[in-house]
Amino acid sequence: MRMSRRCIGLDVHRDFAQVAIWRNGVVTQEGRFATTPEEVRRFADGLAATDEVALEATGNTWAIASLLTSRAGRVVVSNPAKTRAIAEAKIKTDKVDAAILAELLAADYLPAVWMPDAQTAALRRQVQRRGHIVRQRTRLKNQVQAILHRNLVVRCPAADLFGIKGRAWLAGQDLPPDEAAAATALLRQLDFHADELALIDRELALVALGRDDVRRLMTIPGVDATVALSIVAAVGDFTRFRTPEKLVSYLGLNPRVRQSGNQPATHGRITKSGPGYARGMLVEAAFSASKAPGPLRGFYERIRARRGIQVAIVATARKLAVLCWHLTIKGEDYAFAMPSLVAHKQRKLQLRAGLPSARGRKGASAAYSLKEVRAAERQLAERSEQAYRTMITNWRPKPATPKTPTARSGRGRQHRDTALTPSG
Repeated sequence: MRMSRRCIGLDVHRDFAQVAIWRNGVVTQEGRFATTPEEVRRFADGLAATDEVALEATGNTWAIASLLTSRAGRVVVSNPAKTRAIAEAKIKTDKVDAAILAELLAADYLPAVWMPDAQTAALRRQVQRRGHIVRQRTRLKNQVQAILHRNLVVRCPAADLFGIKGRAWLAGQDLPPDEAAAATALLRQLDFHADELALIDRELALVALGRDDVRRLMTIPGVDATVALSIVAAVGDFTRFRTPEKLVSYLGLNPRVRQSGNQPATHGRITKSGPGYARGMLVEAAFSASKAPGPLRGFYERIRARRGIQVAIVATARKLAVLCWHLTIKGEDYAFAMPSLVAHKQRKLQLRAGLPSARGRKGASAAYSLKEVRAAERQLAERSEQAYRTMITNWRPKPATPKTPTARSGRGRQHRDTALTPSG
């Protein structure tokens, strides 16, 4: 006898999950089970290959979904920000939320979240842990600076307050005993986090050395191993985005658009949806890329002249996201990369991973220390930047035809977006 289709909605909490089952258009409540490994496996044992399960993304969702995937025919993790039927419900209980999830799943109207594989999920956790350590170090440094500020201490003459010279200067300042003790305690915590950061950087460097996509993204100016790993961890499988614009939207770098009826569309600030740590890394990389010679700097300066620095930086970050998609999908390196700089990045990555140094022996990155080599590569990059400026200056959109009034602007945007890709 053929089994009927069941759509199961789970309203997951820290300690339990509420269960609602849709079958033949009728939703029934089936109680709850504890969110422990044993109870989740027991619940999974009662599932059939024809069952479909839906649950919202939360802290313990991925562990539950991985246990259910082996038994259920389909497991859908819903994006809570897009499940508006639950968020806007006037009567909101665990039973109602589970029932709505089951009904939306049955209607195939549930906005799903891509489930990363185990390797990508582990990389995401490592990248996020590194980001947490960096934020903690920044907080500690700001507290030390606040101590000096409220005690009217002049700025440190050393370049780095937390380096050897800076700490020696700090130790000689006349601070109240309690403030001096607080500064010493903050420096101890800072040293602890520095050791932790070195450990996680070494782990991530070992991961980066084994991934071709990370090394390929490092050929882009401004993108080092940390930025490349953050992008790869956030995106996972680049092929799930059919166009680079889809990736830009996923990273939250596209502007908000409002349009209704015959009114023209209005554009606002970027949406800032998706993984914020990857978006922040792209913005930092855009700052670095805007200072290096090449088409990216030409693009940045063109936007800055019209819209200002902040808009130009965000636009450059969006351009970097487009470049990352093209390079990864096509399996190519950045066409305007500086070979000695790329080799220098890779050698730094190897040393960070703990590979033995080769002092006294010339390696692939030795050319980076030769001024004539760097000057020649910089000259080539400046030529490519000038070629980009000339192309943009001479570019003229084709006149629109009566049948396709918007074709001109569409072709123009596509031309500009692909100007910095390997094929451009």
